[in-house]
This record gives sequence, C-alpha cells and structure tokens, in this order.
Amino acid sequence: MGVIEPPARIGMLGGGQLGRYALMAARTMGYATTVLDPDPAAPAGRVADTHLVAAYDTPEALEVMAATCAVVTTEFENPPAAALQRLATAVPVHPNPATVAIAQDRIVEKRFLHQHGVATAPFAVVESAADLAAAAGHVGGPGLLKTARLGYDGKGQRPVDGIDGIDELAAAWSALGEVPCVLERRVRLDQELSVLVARRASGAVAVYPVAENHHVDGILDLTVVPARVAPTLAAEASELSHDIATALDYVGLLAVELFVSDGHLLVNELAPRPHNSGHWTLDAATTSQFEQQVRAVCGLPLGDPALTAPAVAMVNLLGDRWHDGEPAWAAALADPGAHLHLYGKTAARPGRKMGHLTVTAATPAAAAAAAIAARDAARTQR
Repeated sequence: MGVIEPPARIGMLGGGQLGRYALMAARTMGYATTVLDPDPAAPAGRVADTHLVAAYDTPEALEVMAATCAVVTTEFENPPAAALQRLATAVPVHPNPATVAIAQDRIVEKRFLHQHGVATAPFAVVESAADLAAAAGHVGGPGLLKTARLGYDGKGQRPVDGIDGIDELAAAWSALGEVPCVLERRVRLDQELSVLVARRASGAVAVYPVAENHHVDGILDLTVVPARVAPTLAAEASELSHDIATALDYVGLLAVELFVSDGHLLVNELAPRPHNSGHWTLDAATTSQFEQQVRAVCGLPLGDPALTAPAVAMVNLLGDRWHDGEPAWAAALADPGAHLHLYGKTAARPGRKMGHLTVTAATPAAAAAAAIAARDAARTQR
C-alpha cells in the first residue's frame, strides 16, 4: 500500500465518539473526511466534512465513499461484512474485512487465538440445543454465556452459576434468543488489562503502555495508566498484543483486552478499532490513539505512544449523571490536571457513554483518586 497523504479523503464507517475523535485528528492533519452513519445526529457526523446519512449497506452511499475516499476505516466492529467487501473492491479498507470478521464473532475469534497459541478462559461453543450438555461438561463450572455476535458493554451475556445439569444453561441460551453463543468459564479475576497496538501494512508496530481497567455492570468505569502490575507481566502483555496484531496481519489500531488470573494472562476480546480504555491518550500520550489510527491506515510513520505524564486515569461519564440536569463541569475541572471530553450526544440515557474525564498525576493511585473525585464533584456541586 502506498502512503496516503493530506489532503486526501478518509472515509469512516460509524459515527460514534471513536469516529469523532479519529476524524478530528484527521482534519487536524489536513485530510478531508467522510462519515457513513444512519443517525443524522451522529457525533462523528458533526465534525466530518461530509456526513452520508444512510444505512451502512446502502449501495449509493457506498458508491460515493468508494469514488471519493482514498482509504476507508471503521470505528466499531460490526459494520456489515458485505459493505466492507464491496468497498474493498474499489478502495483500501483498513482493517481489512477478513480481520474485522474475526473480531465480530466470538467463536471465530477464540478459535483464531487458540490456533495461534494464545490462552483464553476455557470455553465451549453452543450453536444448538444438542451442544448444551457437552458445553456444560467441558466448561465444568460457573460460567458466562455470551452471544457470538453483537455483544458489548455487558450486553448479550447471561451468568450461569450452576454446575449440575443443564437447566440453567438452557434457560440462559433461551433468554439470549437461542443464537450461536460461547460459554466461558468464570475464572478468578485478579485484574483487567488492555493494550493498544498500532500496525502499518509494512509491519511496523507501536505499542502503548498497558492500561488497567475497572468495570461496573459490564461497562468500563475507570482506566489507569500505567497499569499497577509487575513489570514482567506488563512486558508479557505488550509482547502478546504485538504478536496478535502480527498474526492478524493487522493494519490500523487494535485493542487487546486481557484478564490476569492467578498471575497468568488470558485474552478476553479483540477490538479492531480505537478503544474506550485508550481515551487517556488524548491528554497524556505523545500521539493519541486516534491520530495513530490515521497514521496506520494511511501508511504514515507511526507516532510515539509514550506517556507524557507519570500517570493518568480516565473515568467514563454515563448518561445516569444527567438525571438531575447538566453536571457542574467547572467543579470537575477545579483540578488543574483534569480534562473534560463530551461527545456531543443529544440525549443522555442511563448507561450511555456521554463523555469522559482524564486526570494526570504523579502516581497511578493519585490519578485514579483524582479522576473519581473530579467526576463526583461534577455531580454533587452546582
């Protein structure tokens, strides 16, 4: 792939906040931008040069993108495969449709990881009622039943606590619509980590510092960087993520989500796009994950992923915090190390990601405490 330089046009499938920041980075660098998203109020559409308001598989919209864009990328992992394949016949698409297809399906993803010697929690595939007994026997304990496709932020999952019989598993599968699923054993969870990896078509790779993540009700609540883990474990997580990107022949920005269980790393999921746990890079990395995505898909030299502060923490701002009106942002920003990012979404709903706060500090613990305090101040002070 040749280098794509400004003022060429970059296309984006998906109009959420990840696309918004990627297109903001692209426009800052001098690129023209087009976003395809059916929502006329999509956050990325409000910053793009052109917003094609149409379904992702609309032939006319795809024809416009193919004719006008020098490269097309994505900001979510579930664009229709046919749309990606159609675009790829006329214009470079990064990451490519085959790579996205792996991350779109938990069954395919876990089999890919195991084929490459990457450890995951023990799992079994459930595609029909006939699979239930064998899956329960293989996993052999409390587990999580997850839909193979479309699950995120705790959606598309059901806990299965019993280990005797299959009645609870059958009920969980029925509640999920009897679609193909993965049953994963619930392993001991010491920590949750993530690693952002950028990779060019040339094979050049840049790996960001390992992030430590904390979830509430399946939704990311707090990210702390650098992760509070042993240096050897952090190095192992970085190397493992590098190897996965290479095995995928990946082009773009990839997030690798990991569990630490009894001191060992297990890969949970792959996200073929920028990641919520990488929002800290906007304020505390030499190169943000969003600029890095642009660099990678355009074949430009990758930027420096290093931290620019001793430590940083990010907290999500969910729609629940708008229950009593607009939060007091001045109170949140009383800490001089705090940075506020709101995504421009028109309606605040419980569980909806409306924005985030990042705070830099001298240590990871101090950054985490300061970020939580800033968020609490916005809610309690007016």
